[in-house]
Amino acid sequence: MFERFPRKHTLVLLGHPELMFRLSMMCNEDIKSRISYSRQVLPLHDEDLAKFIIAELAAVGLGANTFDEAALQVVLRAVQGNLRLCANLCYASLLAACLDRQRIVAVSHVNSALQQPHWRSHEALLKQQVKPTRGQS
Repeated sequence: MFERFPRKHTLVLLGHPELMFRLSMMCNEDIKSRISYSRQVLPLHDEDLAKFIIAELAAVGLGANTFDEAALQVVLRAVQGNLRLCANLCYASLLAACLDRQRIVAVSHVNSALQQPHWRSHEALLKQQVKPTRGQS
């Protein structure tokens, strides 16, 4: 892809801290050499994330009590200050509550969202796999 990308163009990349690690690999040296500006975004405080959630709920006409307090605490603990993860986990939790025909998001709905494979670490997914017994492949 980058062989066809015009060499005189500048790239602007937004991403997680691990993006810089991946760009430091030799295979991505050409991409990294085109970065003209970068900035580290620090994790948000729980109070700021809670305000964000309440503002987003208000923007779509839902009340601040859409998430019960325990569910909100699980969200804040799980996302560790990451705004995008916060929004995604809230959406997934809201979907879980809708599927359960509930108006309030509870801890069970957040936990249901966190059980989805993309929220789990690579190591946790590997441990979850069933090991074949002898004689099976």
